[in-house]
This record gives sequence, C-alpha cells and structure tokens, in this order.
Amino acid sequence: MITENRPMSVWHKGPLPSPYGGVLVDLVVVADRAAEMKAQSGELVSLTLDDRGVADLELLSVGGLSPLRGFMGKADRDRVVAEGRLADGTFWPLPIALPVGPDADVAEGKALALRDVYGNLLAFLHVEEVYEADDRERFAAGRLEVVRVPPHYDFVDLRLTPTQTRARFEELGWSRVAAYHARGPIFRAEEESIRRAAEGVGGGLLIHAIVAASRPGAVGRHADVRCHRALVANHFEPKSVVLGLLPLAGRPTGDRETLLRAIVARNHGCSDLIVVGDEARDPLLESLNAIGTAMTVATPMVHLPDEDRYEAVAAVPPGARTMGLSADQVRDEYLDAGRRLPDWFARPAVADVLEAIHPPRHRQGLTVWFTGLSGSGKSTVAQALMERLAEYGRDCSFLDGDEIRTHLSKGLGFSKEDRDVNIRRVGYVAGLVARHGGTTICSVVSPYKAVRDEARAASGGRFVEVYCATPVEVCEARDVKGFYAKARAAVAAGRPMGFTGVDDPYEAPDAAEVVLDTSKLDVAACVDRVIEKLQALGYVAPQGRARD
Repeated sequence: MITENRPMSVWHKGPLPSPYGGVLVDLVVVADRAAEMKAQSGELVSLTLDDRGVADLELLSVGGLSPLRGFMGKADRDRVVAEGRLADGTFWPLPIALPVGPDADVAEGKALALRDVYGNLLAFLHVEEVYEADDRERFAAGRLEVVRVPPHYDFVDLRLTPTQTRARFEELGWSRVAAYHARGPIFRAEEESIRRAAEGVGGGLLIHAIVAASRPGAVGRHADVRCHRALVANHFEPKSVVLGLLPLAGRPTGDRETLLRAIVARNHGCSDLIVVGDEARDPLLESLNAIGTAMTVATPMVHLPDEDRYEAVAAVPPGARTMGLSADQVRDEYLDAGRRLPDWFARPAVADVLEAIHPPRHRQGLTVWFTGLSGSGKSTVAQALMERLAEYGRDCSFLDGDEIRTHLSKGLGFSKEDRDVNIRRVGYVAGLVARHGGTTICSVVSPYKAVRDEARAASGGRFVEVYCATPVEVCEARDVKGFYAKARAAVAAGRPMGFTGVDDPYEAPDAAEVVLDTSKLDVAACVDRVIEKLQALGYVAPQGRARD
C-alpha cells in the first residue's frame, strides 16, 4: 500500500533558535527616510543589480543573512574565501559581495543608488570601500539603507521574511523546525524522504522553495511553487507544514552552499536543516555545529511496485523490484508525450499542475528557422510550410528578412555587427513567442553560426533549423533583383559590398535539423521533409490529433 498522509507529531516546546549572531538584522528605513531617499536618488550615480544582486539585497534587508549588515568589504571577503570566516572570526562559508564592474562611476565617500532592472530604487549604498579581488573583479562595500524590499507581485502570501516565518512558527507552537530547501517539483520519493526526516526531528517542517529569479516570465519557478502549494494543501496534515519562498541566489559550491543555507534556515527560526543523503558528510556536520544548526539526513527512497510502497534505497530487500523515473523520462516520455505521470511517482495534485503548465510537445511553442543564401528558396518553402502547419492545428507568425529590415531592424546596415544585431532581434522576438506557446517561422540569411546559436538559445531549445543548402550558382541564376551581379561588379571595381556568397562568407550549419536543396526538390517535397522532421520531434501531431 502506498503510504498515506501521516500527521507529523509536533511536541517540542520552548523558544525558537536565536538568529545567527544573536540579532535579526533589519536594514529597511522608516517611511520618512524612504521619501527623502527617493527625492535625492536622481542626483546619485545608479547601479543596476542583476538577479543575484537583487536576491542578495533582499535577504540582507530582512535579516536572512544575519549577522551581515551589507555587502562584504575586502577584509571580510578575503578571509571568507581563504578560511571560511569573517574578519572578526565569525564562521561564514561564502562571500556575499557587490560587483560594480570596471567602468562604473563608483567612488569612496559617495552614495550609490541601487536599482533593479526596471529602474525601481531599492537602496542606497554609502560607499566606504572600492576594492579588487584576486580575480581582478571590482567590488564596492559600505553602509546600506534599504528603501524597500525588492517588489514581488506573485505568491505574496508565501514570501515570508524571517520575522514573519518565526511568528508563524510561534503561532503553531513550534520550537523544533526542520527546513527543506526545495528545487523543482517534489515527487513521491522525495516527499517520503523529507516526511521521514521531519518525523525524526519531532517538530514542524518548513518547505522553503528557492526562487531567486526576480523577472516576470520565469515560468519554471511559478510552476514549481504551484506544485508545492498543491502538494501541501492536498497531501499534508493541516498545520504540519509551512510553505515559504526563499530568494536565495544559487552558488553551486557544494558544502559551502549547504552551510550558507544552514545559516539562512537558522535565521528563519529553524533548528534543523534537511540534507539529501549524498550531502551528509562528517566535515559538514562539524561546520553545522559551529553554526548551531542540526543536520537531518533525508534518506533516498525508491518505489517497490510489488508491495506498492516506498522504502529506503539501502533497505531494499535483495531481489526486490524497484521503480523510478529520471527527469529526462518525466519530460520526454510523459509530459512532452501527453501521458499522465503515474500515481506511484507523482501525487495527482502535482501531476495536474504539471499537465496544465507543460502541454504535450505538439502544443508547445516553436521556432522554425530557415537559413541559407539569398535565392536559396527559404521564404518560398517557409510560406508553404505555414499553410501546411495550419492543417495540423499550428497557426504561425512569419518573420521574413526583407520585412524585418523594413520594420524591426530599420536603419541597420550590412556590416557584421549590424547583421548580428538584426538576427539577435529576430531571435529575441521568436523566442518570446515560443516561450509563451506560439509558433514563429523565420526566414533570414543569418550567415554566422554563433548568432544563429544565440537565436536557438532564445527559444529555450524549442527550435528547428532548416538549412536551404542550394548551390550559389543556382541562387545567383534565380536572382531577379540582380543583387549577385551588383556584388560581383562591386568586387571587380574594388568596392566590395560584403554580400553573402560573393565577398562575405556564409557559415553553413553543422547540425541543422533539416537540410534542403531546392534545386533538387520542389516546394511540396521540401515541405514534406520539414513536416516529417517536426513529426519525428513531436512538434506536429498526426492529422486529427492536433486538438486532442
């Protein structure tokens, strides 16, 4: 029998652990001072923080990184890197520093207005120190005054500060709390593992979902949180779990990152940190003792189908059958294929969320990118493909090279730099459409491989490259506008135009999904080739299934 929801006994009474360093830092100024700072900010040099900087500032502001009161100066940073301690000897595993770049107008004795990517004023940094680290990166440090915590408008009820989290624990009567830092949806094996770990603590459970990305459109984190919320609401006993969001920037440094998370957990009122089995090592335990956070090991679990239950991997009986799914299998064999995740692997409430936000591949966004010389047949085949895709239920937008230069890239020339800018713009627009479920067909010469690869990345991997490999002689013979003749005449006159295929190179793709020679295949045959590949990749369903 698959393990049912079990209440987690909470019996520890008494005070919560004190913050690391004894005091929970609060850097947010009062309303009157915030108004003054906003009025003064126009006179200051501004520094736009990246996602990591925003996440660090948020945790610094509300005490998540107590006892730090700001970004580290050179003495703190150097000793942390060398010894894992602040300059005053306090144990600290990783540097929290503010890079300012070599060209930023930052000087000691001047205030710096810290802003997010949208221009929102977040804080003043009263610069007391500008320094370089061993890698020659430039940093600034000084007193921080925070106007406001970086604004968020999603899952507001889950964005609990350390003070709010501690208050929630006290309302529930908890003093022993295990923190679990979740990345990605929690499936049955992981759920069972953290349940058992929390039961071993004998206290409450904080599922702290790490959501460092701050920009709208980061769909992955929203899906993760929706999965966590569905899991907690439907499959945990009421008042046995607190779900919160943790804006902790990723620092994949093994043990040191785990130790930083232990400090953050303690500052949020947690006595224990749940770590997965391969993180549990004796040196890590010694350092956790220095922080004052206990380590609770989440034992890896596996499903036993013959008994319909989960068991610790190390305790599986000899010869027993086991089952599991890898992340690739979840994506490729279930979500992309439109198959429901099995109940033994995912709770129904979690599976429902994943199905809603991850449709089968034939309903996902897509960029079809036609590349090749002028006259190679790109636009002709692309337009025919649009009609055929509509037959399969895929309506497309079309970005053609000539129209793009009339509108999106008006004013750009044909230097390599301008050509790259043009292709980046096309790739950016197509990527936005693909990431939000639409289909774009692009027909652009796009002669340089590196920027085509950027376009592929902009679509998040939902990208099919169609290389029209028609010989240049055929392309030139088809050239009714006379571009090739003009380019060759210019070369003969010593005034090269930089025309692709004549006096500027075309870098042929080395791994295009489809290669066409339109001098040997007619338009219908070319479209058939592309459709066959799209069907093989799952982007086009068999006829009659597009609306299933």
